[in-house]
Amino acid sequence: MKVAVVILNWNGKELLERFLPSVIAFSQNAADIIIADNNSSDNSIAFLKDTYPHLRIIQNEKNLGFAQGYNEALKHVEADYYVLLNSDIEVSPKWIEGIIDLMKADDSIAACQPKILSFRNKKEFEYAGAAGGFIDKLGYPFCRGRIFSTVEKDHNQYDDVKEIFWATGACLFVKADIFHELGGFDEDFFAHMEEIDLCWRLKNAGHRIFYYPKATVYHVGGATLNKMSPQKTYLNFRNNLSLIYKNATDDKLKSILFKRAILDFVAAVTFISSGGFSHFHAVIKAYIAFYKSLKQIKAKRKSINQIPVSGVFNKSIVKQYYLLGKKYFNQLSATDFL
Repeated sequence: MKVAVVILNWNGKELLERFLPSVIAFSQNAADIIIADNNSSDNSIAFLKDTYPHLRIIQNEKNLGFAQGYNEALKHVEADYYVLLNSDIEVSPKWIEGIIDLMKADDSIAACQPKILSFRNKKEFEYAGAAGGFIDKLGYPFCRGRIFSTVEKDHNQYDDVKEIFWATGACLFVKADIFHELGGFDEDFFAHMEEIDLCWRLKNAGHRIFYYPKATVYHVGGATLNKMSPQKTYLNFRNNLSLIYKNATDDKLKSILFKRAILDFVAAVTFISSGGFSHFHAVIKAYIAFYKSLKQIKAKRKSINQIPVSGVFNKSIVKQYYLLGKKYFNQLSATDFL
């Protein structure tokens, strides 16, 4: 089975210098390594051609963001499995083989992720993915090993192979034919949460998504867009509303959007009280953009078969975390997951 590791780069020469050696050392016998460049204005391309002339480079004509950038590049990559890897990740030995074996052994598995630990603190999970992603009944994403801002240390507490709701876009293993069959990432997302949207669509189509702990990678995080950026706040709120509208079942959609409007307004006011007026504005801007695009989003919803899916936490993670003090995934009741 042919595997292609595809790294999306935008002005990331320093990241490529630092992290590409581990990818080559631990991947070259298991996969093709391809750099998809989003029209970088630094000297990334010159560096790659001089230092790694054997690597294939796909050059997009402009910065298309994460979603469209990958969609365009993957049109030119022939493989059975794609491994979409952030440029700020250090990989470890055998990080590919076990996951591919797991996916080959079970046709129902369309996507998978490894254990994601912090590059800066390798005993701690990393925010974007940790030990696998889940979502609550109101559309708030969280992870085993990371709920909101609480990130757990890795004590091997999540070392079981487990079905999850979403796999991180920082290191996403996905079957190529199914990726294209579903139209790839939603390009209107540009960046952030497009992997959750893809995974929800995969589940709506009857596929499963897994976490494989025996493979480990170390993620810097926030290398492209700082998590304190108002632009990231805008994208997170706008895209979260879009993925809910696209994928939630008809009987729950209105209730979810009503409750989310209240909670998101509270979050926006909290931003003001903590000195972040720009983040308050970003939330308002996100809602305006969402409702302006509602007709377009609704058309996408009609093309998807909404069904109840597994991996949803059937309670409010906001209530569990902020009111009940449940900061860790293993404090949540397993019976509350669908």
